[in-house]
Amino acid sequence: MSIASRPQRTIAREATVQGVSFLAGRDVRIRFLPAGADSGVVFRRVDLPDRPEVPARVRFVIPRQRRTTIERGPAVVEMVEHVMAALAGLRVDNCVVEIDGPETPGCDGSSRAFAEALVDAGLVEQAASRETLVIDRPITVREGDSILTAFPGEPGHLVLSYQLDYGPRTPIGRQSFFVDVVPESFRDELSGSRTFLLQAEADALRKAGIGSRTTERDLLIFGEDGVIGNELRFADECARHKTLDLLGDLALVGKDLSGHVVAHRSGHQLNAELGRRLLQAAERDHPDSQAAGAPVLEIGAILRALPHRYPFLLIDRVIVLEPGRRVVALKNVSYNEPFFQGHWPGRPIMPGVLIVEAMAQAAGVLIGHGAEKGREALLASLDGVKLRRPVVPGDQLRLEVDSVRSRGRAVQVRAVARVGDRVVAEGKIRFVLVEVDRAA
Repeated sequence: MSIASRPQRTIAREATVQGVSFLAGRDVRIRFLPAGADSGVVFRRVDLPDRPEVPARVRFVIPRQRRTTIERGPAVVEMVEHVMAALAGLRVDNCVVEIDGPETPGCDGSSRAFAEALVDAGLVEQAASRETLVIDRPITVREGDSILTAFPGEPGHLVLSYQLDYGPRTPIGRQSFFVDVVPESFRDELSGSRTFLLQAEADALRKAGIGSRTTERDLLIFGEDGVIGNELRFADECARHKTLDLLGDLALVGKDLSGHVVAHRSGHQLNAELGRRLLQAAERDHPDSQAAGAPVLEIGAILRALPHRYPFLLIDRVIVLEPGRRVVALKNVSYNEPFFQGHWPGRPIMPGVLIVEAMAQAAGVLIGHGAEKGREALLASLDGVKLRRPVVPGDQLRLEVDSVRSRGRAVQVRAVARVGDRVVAEGKIRFVLVEVDRAA
């Protein structure tokens, strides 16, 4: 559940951090700007035409290795976790983060430079209250040997625990770290912990043209005998840095968290998945949600919103509808679906193209609530579509669609289909709005 807690905060004046990006080796600058209450954290790409923005929310996270990346339309920002950790650790809720490139500056591989800039800018309270998502039951996500669980905890406190274990044949020994996150503990115990990797990993990245301007003094590189060309700030600095990443990734929930999160070998993608699960649980518990018995749109309203009919209507309920911004719809997959007769006898699997069609229909509901009367959305193209897991009878598809860009008669959305906590399909879908007579 979500409750109002402390006053929201922003910064008193702008702050700037400059540095070199770790991946591309580019000079890059970030400007932190004050923002109004309830605006959240927004990244703005000032180097691109029209200065596009992407909200710092977990629904805009896209898959990347070893980092957290957010994307909306042309706005992509790589490696946001250290910036988000600084904002969350200092409880800065509303801020515009202007950046003149696709990747944040690496600095020393920690959040320290960002935290110091924010503190120097000054923090001010705002009239609105900050929402806190209270973890009231255990929620677990896992992948392979990695596991992440959010437990209920002491009210008003976020406690993070991390257990790091790379096995017996690495120079990084087993480590654990535990912290009750408040601004003071963040500054003293977390903000200065740095990115780390093994020498073999660093060599492979350099051969691939990545990190050309990054040296051993810029982060922690572990050889067989320990850290190369640098010194540890803490004996358990690696576990602390993983905790720092966890804090930054969970900040993309967009609310304070109250509870105890325990991580074992988790990384950015699993952290983001826990954030999604926490939001889904809060959504289900909301008195206005469908799971509490009050769908936003029942089947009758869906039939009025879409032209599709049996056997091609592929959404049953709409549980979230933010016109022009976001829709969440459900499709209950029954063994009686007509396509299971031939796909395939003895091993029923929902065709991937129909999962994509279900996402497109959910998008149609979203677009229809913002389109002019007499216009209809026709699918124009698909981009970056990935089918990740099979969907079988008994599954419930959760179709999450965010509006990315709308220009004239062209609309682009980002869609994700999930079963439980697992992504089964995702991609970008483009539509064109045409007059109904022309569509017919």
